[in-house]
Amino acid sequence: MRITALETFLVAPRWLFLRIATDEGLVGWGEPVVEGRAETVRAAVHELADHLVGADPLRIEHHWQVLTKGGFYRGGPILSSAVAGIDQALWDIAGKAHGVPVHHLLGGAVRDRVRVYAWIGGDSPSELAEQARAQVEAGFTAVKMNGSAQLRPIDTPARTREVLDRVALVREVLGDERDVAVDFHGRMSTAMSRRLLPLLEPLHPLFVEEPVLPEHAHRLRELADSTTVPLAVGERLYSRWDFKDVLTSGIAVAQPDVSHAGGISEVRRIAALAEVHDVVLAPHCPLGPIALAASLQLAFSVPNFLIQEQSLGIHYHRGAELLDYLRDPAPFRFTDGHAALPTGPGLGIELDEAAVRRAAEAGHRWRNPVWHHQDGAFAEW
Repeated sequence: MRITALETFLVAPRWLFLRIATDEGLVGWGEPVVEGRAETVRAAVHELADHLVGADPLRIEHHWQVLTKGGFYRGGPILSSAVAGIDQALWDIAGKAHGVPVHHLLGGAVRDRVRVYAWIGGDSPSELAEQARAQVEAGFTAVKMNGSAQLRPIDTPARTREVLDRVALVREVLGDERDVAVDFHGRMSTAMSRRLLPLLEPLHPLFVEEPVLPEHAHRLRELADSTTVPLAVGERLYSRWDFKDVLTSGIAVAQPDVSHAGGISEVRRIAALAEVHDVVLAPHCPLGPIALAASLQLAFSVPNFLIQEQSLGIHYHRGAELLDYLRDPAPFRFTDGHAALPTGPGLGIELDEAAVRRAAEAGHRWRNPVWHHQDGAFAEW
């Protein structure tokens, strides 16, 4: 079997899909994207195609090594995301070639179902409470919320209280038998994190995500030592080398993204490295159906897994939803806040190729917001 072609599709709301075809008719799908840089990743995928057309798609590890190390300049989110989507598609082909789900090829399932969480949002307390109740009624046992809007490096007591009140409101709706995770998106300085994290302790968040920017990861140890709140980082780390020092900093949860951190092959290695340091995995995935399918294959095969992010109803979706490109949405029908074991070959989903091609005719040009403080200076989004 040989690879014959790689095609990419920019599809709403902000995704990039990859189709790898073979001379035996098997097709693999991947999702190589950096949100807001989809066209750049697309160019990288087609540069890497030179190494793949005519090659055996089942030599997945060999291709991973060549694609990540074959260029003199290595690393970074663009290259690792391009490789990630290719890697997903190759695993999809491998599963289909053997007639089994990818998790069978990774050693088999280590659990019977996977816990997932849902996003909630809203600018007002009433909106937050309403969305939290809706997710409880939908059966979810965990939700994630943004902890704040923009924050100054050292903000006022009023902003601090706003954060605490938002989380407290959601905790009240959820009760003590469900979980809330709080995402700060790197908007807090170390000083603000040191102020806020101990105050969140009575609310028992499942974890606090990105309490500081990844470039300030050297401060994570002091944050971990200052609070009992579990800390989670990793959506902006792209390899096991990026995670190496972070995993020794006292964090509780690693969040590699299967569409950013080198694909199934590399995220599995990151998970194994995390296990050495008693760190659990909660893969980042506010993306499309292929990325989620790949994440679930890992979630079922990784021993130190905690919970899976998924993007049904997330606020980024305008113009398309997670299920719009699937022939059968059954793999993403969650029961009691859990995903069932995938049984289909490969990644376990069937893309509606006609819908993908129609959507790609319009494409997208999604960009993340750019925020500014009241004085006009740049603010972290």
